Amino acid sequence: MSVSFLLLSVLVSIIVSCIFLPKILSSLGESIGYYLRRTSRTRRELLLARVASEQRSYSSENIETRSAEDDDWEEIEGYAAGTAANGGKADQDWKGIVGFFHPFCNAGGGGERVLWAAIRATQKRWPDAVCVVYTGDHDVDKAAILKRVKDRFNIQLHPPTIHFLYLSTRHYVLSSTWPHFTLLGQSLGSLILAYDAFMLLVPDIFIDTMGYAFALALSHFFFPSVPTGAYVHYPTISTDMLESLSAGGQGVNAGAGEGWKGVVKRQYWHLFAKLYCIVGSTIDVVMTNSSWTQAHIQSLWGPSRKRRTPNADADIDVVFPPVAVEELESAIEISDTSGSRRGPYLLYIAQFRPEKNHQLILEAFADLLASNNGFPSFPNESPKLVLVGSVRDSDDATRVYNLRLLAHELKIKESVEFVCDATWPQVLGWLRRASVGVNGMWNEHFGIGVVEYQAAGLISVVNDSGGPKLDIVVDIDGEPTGFHASTVSEYSKAFAKSLSFSPAETFAIRTRARKSALRFTDRGFAEKWIKHMERLVNLQIEKASET
Repeated sequence: MSVSFLLLSVLVSIIVSCIFLPKILSSLGESIGYYLRRTSRTRRELLLARVASEQRSYSSENIETRSAEDDDWEEIEGYAAGTAANGGKADQDWKGIVGFFHPFCNAGGGGERVLWAAIRATQKRWPDAVCVVYTGDHDVDKAAILKRVKDRFNIQLHPPTIHFLYLSTRHYVLSSTWPHFTLLGQSLGSLILAYDAFMLLVPDIFIDTMGYAFALALSHFFFPSVPTGAYVHYPTISTDMLESLSAGGQGVNAGAGEGWKGVVKRQYWHLFAKLYCIVGSTIDVVMTNSSWTQAHIQSLWGPSRKRRTPNADADIDVVFPPVAVEELESAIEISDTSGSRRGPYLLYIAQFRPEKNHQLILEAFADLLASNNGFPSFPNESPKLVLVGSVRDSDDATRVYNLRLLAHELKIKESVEFVCDATWPQVLGWLRRASVGVNGMWNEHFGIGVVEYQAAGLISVVNDSGGPKLDIVVDIDGEPTGFHASTVSEYSKAFAKSLSFSPAETFAIRTRARKSALRFTDRGFAEKWIKHMERLVNLQIEKASET
């Protein structure tokens, strides 16, 4: 057999594979999808029957409350009408099932606030739709989760049309499960977790609100007729992360690209980034939480999405997270006399995770106490650092313990208070009493806590990067609303300056901060969320009519 014939055979094989392999894979995926639909059909019927039963038995004592809430939403509903395909109105009577993929829904952080606000907006616009949350929080039931949503975020959901399906494979997305090749491992783990979710129930619309883009790609592979949506808080990988591998980089992987192991890590990350780009091209609707995230997602997903849909890049829209701005505005007074009710307290609201960099803030606070003898505006009190955050698991609990040890070693133990798993009234109390709001995370994707600081009238000192820098702590009317910092010294000096303003200067900056926060209201989020949900609903209606 001649070499030319062998080469020709190989070439023909490659061409045949390129033509038929995608079709074979597509058929395989849809066959698995058909099996999953059949497997979960009974559970779907039982779920809808349960929803109908709960709707009928829902206590009449809540009718008055719901009517009052409905009045508040008329304006939002009117705004969203007419944004559907062909200028029409999305089907108000749509009764499908929206699946929200959020395995850590009970964590109590800013990402969870987005989830619950999104579900509330969906419930208000499509009251007959069913919202299903896929979660791994086996230790809590529906009543406990909804109670925490009310206590932590002051968000009231309609219980009959929200249900929880419990995943048994959440450990596959934990970083501890993948000590090596963590990014790839967690992404593969999300595929296992998504398959677990589809075994329980196949929704009509599938939305990820945690950053598991691979789960959405799997949904597209199994169920082409199920529209997918992503609310991206933070890209799984970004150009900033790749740059951080170099010496002098920032973040938890700073300098990890040095040496032969670093070279391997760098190549692995570049390959993963290419895979991430392909995955992003399969998603129907993409929302990002900030300008910083949008720029990275457009850079990563934009080229692949354009090859699929010419205008896809323009569809990657910024939907700022919802913040309780209106409530804070009504609950906390800002006046030329209200400052006297505040103390020299520095407040840091953040989950106790490594990237939040509590250590930097503790060190900066220790430097503040060591380099300042007091502040004239607070003659009878010493500065105090208050760390407020949720503790998700044993790793977080260990982290809090280590932070307490660090405070002891820095000799500031008596001036630091830890408030774990705070309720909304507790958070509100500290926002009312504190003077300075702190953010320590490098490249924080957005920073809901920072907006809460501004709405409450605190002077913000945030990391000189990401969303807090680009979107939130910006000049208003040509004047600052807070400070940016990167190092221990810069934070310490910004803390000192924030506590050293005269009453008139403090009142002026607090007023500007609140004006800045008005850009990030619950209503603003709901309007944009409904607009994008309408696209998904109409896609579902169109695809359902084709099958």
